[in-house]
Amino acid sequence: MKPFEIFCACPPGLEPYLHAEALEAGFKGAQMTAGGITFYGLWPNVMRANLYLRGATKVLARFANFRSFNLSQLEKQTRSLDWAELLVQGSDVRIDVTTRKSKIYHAGAAKERVEKALRERLGAADPTDDPIKIMLRIEDNMCTFSVDTSGAPLHQRGHKEAVGKAPMRETLAALFLRASGYTGHEPVLDPMCGSGTFPLEAAEIATGLLPGRSRSFAFERLATFMPDRWATLRSATPETPETPQFYGSDRNAGAIDNATNNAKRAGVSHICSFTHASISDLQRPNGAPGLVILNPPYGARIGDKKQLFALYGALGTTLKARFLGWRVAIITTDTSLARTCGLPFSETSAPIPHGGLKVRLHQTAALK
Repeated sequence: MKPFEIFCACPPGLEPYLHAEALEAGFKGAQMTAGGITFYGLWPNVMRANLYLRGATKVLARFANFRSFNLSQLEKQTRSLDWAELLVQGSDVRIDVTTRKSKIYHAGAAKERVEKALRERLGAADPTDDPIKIMLRIEDNMCTFSVDTSGAPLHQRGHKEAVGKAPMRETLAALFLRASGYTGHEPVLDPMCGSGTFPLEAAEIATGLLPGRSRSFAFERLATFMPDRWATLRSATPETPETPQFYGSDRNAGAIDNATNNAKRAGVSHICSFTHASISDLQRPNGAPGLVILNPPYGARIGDKKQLFALYGALGTTLKARFLGWRVAIITTDTSLARTCGLPFSETSAPIPHGGLKVRLHQTAALK
């Protein structure tokens, strides 16, 4: 089989960090594109990308493309594809079609033709709650077929059951950690940790635990699945170097219970410590300085914005007084809230989509 294009999605604006991660993970030839990265490979590369990449939200395999100028031509060419090589007979498949600047302009009609061709090739399917998703993009008369090889979004690691309000997705947390210069060799503290996403993600990076180790993927239901190769990939045990400690605190006692339980399920409870504490009670951990990173309330969905100015002010006062030598990274929708901290931010990112909002990452150098 010839190599095909593999697309790994991420939030727009964070492509450079997913690109760097992919190159480090050995995905040679990876290139940045809008909303993610692409590289060429085969099905073992698809499995590795789902298992290894912390920042990817989806992995799509672009398995076929051809030019088509009308619906009859589309149906005929779709029928001619070797569907048995990709899909098991009788698979439940959902087709999503988008079309742009093409002779075939009616997405609904195109979807009907593709579904008809698939039924003729694969037979009738028994509906399920989790169909395999095939996407057809028609742009400038070029038809590109992709299959979603991930299934559930990749932030669903499979070992974090308890979450709080407006949680930070694990994939986004991993990219923000990388954007903040975190490499796995320093302590990380989140003083508004909620269910513990930042400390847990940092601890997993430090210990080399694979993000997809606890879950299943859609590619396991494809005809291309290689069980023996997959078993070998999953059985790889990370090195266990001496790792720093990871800390979280929150004024909500329930959040601390959630974070503690999530750390146990993730297998990193031995290097994670969670404390019930308000911002004013926050204490610097013993040892070398590291990174304070947090995703505080913005006032858009949680909290009264007027009260938040006091909260951000208290945060800045505490960090300046007790965390000399530590770097700080704050994610927020409102630059004025970040300024209220009074911290010497040296870098502010472009807006990043997060939960229907646009957030920015504000960073300091080591506090002096």
